[in-house]
Amino acid sequence: MDYGEMKRRLSSRVQERLGYVRDVTDGEVEDVIDEELLREQELTVWPVAQRRRLQKEIFDSLRRLDILQIFVEDSDVTEIMINGPEQIFVEKNGQLKLLDVHFDSPERLQAVIQQIVAGCNRTVNAAHPVVDARLPDGARVNVVMDPVALNGPIVTIRRFPREPITMGRLVELHAISYEAVELLQRLVQAGYNIVVSGGTGSGKTTFLNALSEFIPADARVITIEDSAELQLLGCTNLVRLETRVSNGEDCEEIDIRQLIRTSLRMRPDRIIVGEVRGGEAFDLLQCLNTGHDGSMSTAHANSAADLLARLENMVLMGMDLPLTAIKQQIAAGVDIIVHLSRLRDRSRRVTEIVEVEGFGNGEIRWHPLFLFEEQCEENQKVVGNLVPVERLRSMQKLQAAGLSSG
Repeated sequence: MDYGEMKRRLSSRVQERLGYVRDVTDGEVEDVIDEELLREQELTVWPVAQRRRLQKEIFDSLRRLDILQIFVEDSDVTEIMINGPEQIFVEKNGQLKLLDVHFDSPERLQAVIQQIVAGCNRTVNAAHPVVDARLPDGARVNVVMDPVALNGPIVTIRRFPREPITMGRLVELHAISYEAVELLQRLVQAGYNIVVSGGTGSGKTTFLNALSEFIPADARVITIEDSAELQLLGCTNLVRLETRVSNGEDCEEIDIRQLIRTSLRMRPDRIIVGEVRGGEAFDLLQCLNTGHDGSMSTAHANSAADLLARLENMVLMGMDLPLTAIKQQIAAGVDIIVHLSRLRDRSRRVTEIVEVEGFGNGEIRWHPLFLFEEQCEENQKVVGNLVPVERLRSMQKLQAAGLSSG
């Protein structure tokens, strides 16, 4: 009997035995698996390593994420992409690879998907075929089902480090310069409003987590996210809010905009919105312009200048205001933009740090503080430095906090 057939046979027997027992613990499941392995005479000639692998895979198929579990546990894997039950890709150490494993059936993949979304009180089905969810370790999950996905259920899992990456580690990885970190530390402590921009996979959430280590320990911080991913460092008075989707019955939708408005009644010192994508940008600007200094968010953009234009468009999605009024709101609310890029060698770098000065002559005035300058390419690695360009001009918050500009 080959390995796959043996696994299916034993899994079926274990499931049959467990089907009559309620509230089974992981330990009890492992005991049943061990008992079934011992009953199988053919396994006595199998190598120990192969029997252990069989035991783990059966357990993972019943209590974890089946064949995905080994990759979820691998700290070098940053992304898992499932294009139907037959095709699975992983990104490991920056390299994309097609795996030689697959789900036993479409039904097995469906079962894993339902297990994931149920874990964070979400629903996905033919009526609601798109959902964002998360794993218990904070990994981001996106699911697209039939009839939207034509080649089977599509699952994308974005993994984050189990231990949040600090600013010190980002300096070691050459993602940012020590000089830039020193400035950002003072800006965060003084309460400058910061938006982190970048493309997909550029490291915005990781960088926002790292920035949070500079928030004063006595600050009351409220995080607002579609799907909870942030792992803020050193925040003791922390409130975490997450959106809720409607299930079409008695569960009403609670979106980012509602949570931002609610957070204003929770006595926040700092409000951190995981990402703005649409009309909630207007509500974020209301926070930034009503005394909640030191608030932060992320947004998709191709550059710092592009972020300003995108913020204008996003505000227009949520509120019909004159463009001049929107620009004034952005200029008054946003102090600093940190832009990240994913370079051709797949490294993630801070490529711009921009100060928003204000509004004048119908436009938002801004200037760069740091810019990334590429020098060369060595062994397929991009070599360059984040170079200071100009000094900070707006000093009021630093002076009020008793800090120097450096």
